[in-house]
Amino acid sequence: MIDFTVLMSIYKNENPNFFHRAMKSIWNEQILKPSQIVLVIDGPVPYELIDAIDVWRGVLNDVLLVVPLSVNVGLGQALNKGLKLCKYDIVARMDTDDISLPERFLKQVPLLDALGVDLVGSHISEFVGNENNTVSFRRVPLFHHDIACFAKKRSPVNHPSVVFRKSSVIDSGGYLHMLWLEDYYLWIRMLSTGKRFHNVDEVLVNMRGGTGLLSRRSGIKYAYSELKFINAIKKLGFISNFDFVKLFFMRVLPRFLPLGFFSLIYKYFLRR
Repeated sequence: MIDFTVLMSIYKNENPNFFHRAMKSIWNEQILKPSQIVLVIDGPVPYELIDAIDVWRGVLNDVLLVVPLSVNVGLGQALNKGLKLCKYDIVARMDTDDISLPERFLKQVPLLDALGVDLVGSHISEFVGNENNTVSFRRVPLFHHDIACFAKKRSPVNHPSVVFRKSSVIDSGGYLHMLWLEDYYLWIRMLSTGKRFHNVDEVLVNMRGGTGLLSRRSGIKYAYSELKFINAIKKLGFISNFDFVKLFFMRVLPRFLPLGFFSLIYKYFLRR
């Protein structure tokens, strides 16, 4: 038996049915069940969500720790607050509208010790509407050297799929504010401080997608966040001046394109 915590954050716009499906996937359907689930409520939420959370309080009892925040602080800060309350050093991330495959934790959790790594991720599939309606996959490099090289142009792990060591994340500064890019920024800082990564060569998470996701990732606000991000990792020494220019054209400028064009670039270049 390996003790580990699942870390989640929920906010006001979550669909209670999606939340129930996510919880079933990490508890009812998992072969290896977590010893603790930390659920941060990021600001006020509707009564329907409170009722859904109360259902799982009754099912899980002491396994579920609910952490309500009085105001919405955003995903990164919410996860930091939850991370401090995780009892175990092994922590699995889970989004409240995604679906973990039944063997996910069984295949990921033991690898941290077996491979001597600090983080284990996996490929993910993306669905729209019905969970069997898979529309895309995001495959990532498997081995540490390839992951570190890939990180210079795109996020090398899928955030909803990761299992990491709490101590390694805290040692790297935790989730720092970087609008919509807190996870990618954390991976860069972990790699910069010598942390070791591995990705499982399987899809272990089915992620809920849709056109709204793309619309949130385009526009001047997201472009500014991308520019701030690539400037930050350049200051860390993770990328060169030449890499900075490449990333500017690859990650910043496409955010200004019409959504139709941006969706094509996202699908064939940014998403892969």
